[in-house]
Order: sequence, then structure tokens, then C-alpha cells
Amino acid sequence: MYNILVADDQEHIRRLYEFTLEKNGYKTFTAEDGEQALEIIANNRIDLAILDVMMPKLDGHETLRALRESGNNIPVLIITAKDAAEDVRRSFMLGTDDYMTKPVDEVEMLLRIKALLRRSKISEEQKLTVGSTELIYDSFTVMRGGVSTVLPRKEFQILFKLLSNPGKTFTRLSIMDEFWDMDSDSEARTVDVHINRLRERFKDNPDFEIVTVRGLGYKGQLKQ
Repeated sequence: MYNILVADDQEHIRRLYEFTLEKNGYKTFTAEDGEQALEIIANNRIDLAILDVMMPKLDGHETLRALRESGNNIPVLIITAKDAAEDVRRSFMLGTDDYMTKPVDEVEMLLRIKALLRRSKISEEQKLTVGSTELIYDSFTVMRGGVSTVLPRKEFQILFKLLSNPGKTFTRLSIMDEFWDMDSDSEARTVDVHINRLRERFKDNPDFEIVTVRGLGYKGQLKQ
């Protein structure tokens, strides 16, 4: 059973999320502010945190910053009424894994939580298996049929991200934001160069391919 923390200063929101999560097999902890959230995380095994931004004492962004600065990398889902582009961007720069705006669709929230927990499990194991291909994170190695290929770090990270979320489209900007320094002079075209290198390396791989989603970005696709 996964343990999920819900931090929101509105009691009815906490109760709603708690009911929805427990009905779907999760154990929940609740907090009404960021200080309580950090205390719960420090004293319990929490697998994922849902944070509101506008909370007393420590708001969601301050709580997220404290988590990441302490080295805690549990998945974080920001759910907030703040939908301005600058709020979304700040949340991702501070280290959130996903972002939703209120009011939320409960089914969509559950799907996102499931995806975040799946990615977290893959990250903890440091290994991803796609058909007969294995991606080993700590050595940036791709193995298939006894043949190993060590990739440059960013190429491996992009491939690992795409194949961890098969069928999900990632924009060039989202890939840039995750794997390049925001102050870097690199342009989005750099992502295309890395994608092209990956395609050339694995053009004969029968387990997966990288698909261009015209006008949007790229997605990893499993071959049947």
C-alpha cells in the first residue's frame, strides 16, 4: 500500500482527496500547512505528496523547496487554484513532478498519481525493461541480447524518460527544462539533435521507437 500525504488548508478539500484516495487503495496522511507536511514526511514513509500552494506558515512552494533542498525526492503533485504560467513554471523549477489546477477531475488525479508512483518505482530500482531491452540508470547503459551500449548522460536521460512514459508526448521545452540548466544558452533545437542521435543508435531495435508528434514534441512508443 502506498502512503500519500495531502497538504491543503481547506478541510473539505483534504476530506475529499482522503476519501477518493482511500477508496482506491491508498493510505493517506493529511496536513493543513507546510510545517505539518514536513513533520509528517520526516516521521513517516511517504510515497507521494499532494501540495496546495496557498497554505499558512509554509506555502506549497516553500514546502517543496525545503523538501528538495534536504535531498528528499519523493514525487510531488501540486494541486492549486493558481493557474498563471509563472506559477506553473516556478513549481516545476522548484522540483514538482506534476501540476493540476482546481477544481480537479478525480479520475485524472488518480491517473496522474498512478503514473508518478510508477515512475518513482522505476527510478528507485534504477532499471527499466522494455521488451528484451534493459536501461540501467546508474551506468547510463542500454543492454539487449548481451550487447551493452553506454550513452552520453543526456541522451540516456531523455530515452529513459520517454520509455518510462510510453505514449506520452513531451514538448521540447519540457525536456529542456528537465535536463538542461535554465540559464544555459542551449536552444530547443539541441533536443532534436539528441533525439536524432538516439534514433540512429537504436534504429534496428525491435522493442521501441521514438515518434515525432508534429508541432508538439516527442514520445516513446513500444513496438508490438
